[in-house]
Amino acid sequence: KSGLDPGGAWHAWGMACLKAGNLSSAREKFNRCLKPPMDLNQLNLGSRLVQDVIQYLESTVKPIFIADDDYFATLRELEATLRTRSLSLEMICEGKIQHNSYYQECLFYLHSYGTNLAIISFYMRHDCMREALLHLLNKESPSEVFIEGIFIPSYESGKLHMLENLLETIDPGLESWGVYLIAACKYLQRKNYYHILYELQQFMKDHVRAAMTCIRFFIYGAKSYTELGGKQTWLLKIKDHLKVYLQEVSRSSGRKKMAFTFRKKMSSTDVSRHINTVDLQMEVTKFLHRCESSGTSQMTGSSLPTLFGNNNMKMDVACKVMLEGKNIEEGFGIAFRVLQDFQLEATEVYSRVAKQLVKQQKYSEIRQLLKCVSESGVAAKNDGDNIILNCLNEFKNIHAEDLDNLIQDMDSDENKIQAYVMCNKLRSAYLVSVRQEKTRAVQLVQHVRQLAEDSGDDVVKSICAQWL
Repeated sequence: KSGLDPGGAWHAWGMACLKAGNLSSAREKFNRCLKPPMDLNQLNLGSRLVQDVIQYLESTVKPIFIADDDYFATLRELEATLRTRSLSLEMICEGKIQHNSYYQECLFYLHSYGTNLAIISFYMRHDCMREALLHLLNKESPSEVFIEGIFIPSYESGKLHMLENLLETIDPGLESWGVYLIAACKYLQRKNYYHILYELQQFMKDHVRAAMTCIRFFIYGAKSYTELGGKQTWLLKIKDHLKVYLQEVSRSSGRKKMAFTFRKKMSSTDVSRHINTVDLQMEVTKFLHRCESSGTSQMTGSSLPTLFGNNNMKMDVACKVMLEGKNIEEGFGIAFRVLQDFQLEATEVYSRVAKQLVKQQKYSEIRQLLKCVSESGVAAKNDGDNIILNCLNEFKNIHAEDLDNLIQDMDSDENKIQAYVMCNKLRSAYLVSVRQEKTRAVQLVQHVRQLAEDSGDDVVKSICAQWL
């Protein structure tokens, strides 16, 4: 008469029937007020009303009494109750659980009015992981339901190995779990749970991704190559994963194409290239570890460069190796391999090193660098000259004698003139200019005279005018 929603009354009546042990009447009353969810895959446990019912059924310790007109049901349910070790709801999947009336009643309400997550969570609460997994597969629930309902509870309760064993038992190839496993990996990565991630990747036999996680373990948090020296076992693990992957690829290439849809794929060429990178990183680590231990290391940077970064970082590694040895020659071999293997801009790296040496006033080391570059066998004719020109472009206040020595080491007279001009040594530029072939000499001297006139150097201007 008052137009109020009768749902609350039906629910209260249903709960009263439950508490009286009249399960069939309770079902009838709840049918009037409970509704199945619009989306079975929503990430919640369903309506509060359904949760209340489940909560009561799970916590009840009363024996079951049914209305007098259902004697056979009463006997069956009483027998089921006595079969459990106590009157409380003991959920043991294998055997007794299926025969427990309260358990069956929970499942009736969950399947009729609950979400997939509610059903799966119920199974998980009562150690029925297999049933939870089979329900997930059967309903083709999205990966979020797997994460929330099965994966998180498993690792939080230390049952990740049990989960892995069940996944493998249900599908030895793991293909039907692929979407769920990849989602679990992404979740762990977002949470920065890299140790669990690595364990899961090994279980999945996803060797390429496992190798990538090992790279993270190797570089993460290290402030020096001394620290990286103590983490070299991760480099060995990267190699192991990549080698196993290569073996699997070569084994499967002879046979029919294997599915492995969820495992990361990589060409054999790329894998071999990565193995070479790891080998080279091991050499770099041993060398720089030794340099830091012996005290020859002088470079300090905010970040620690490794060969697992971008090209700019790889160039930093090459510079670091050359600069941190006892001399340039000691680290040049490793640095040269880094430049060659990754096809880096060699002249730019050599120029960076030379500029550092100028800052440290190690001019003899620059000459050694030029010697190493010219003897490397792949240097272009003007590489050495360009390295010096790049230095002079940045440093105008080099001591006169050292400056002359650097410029004298240049191969091309044209470059020497350019260097003298850059350093405003116009008299020296004039002296080299007049030694050139006559036509070219005239052009060069005219240029020097103009510069002398612009800078107010009357002496050099007069000498040039006289020669012309």
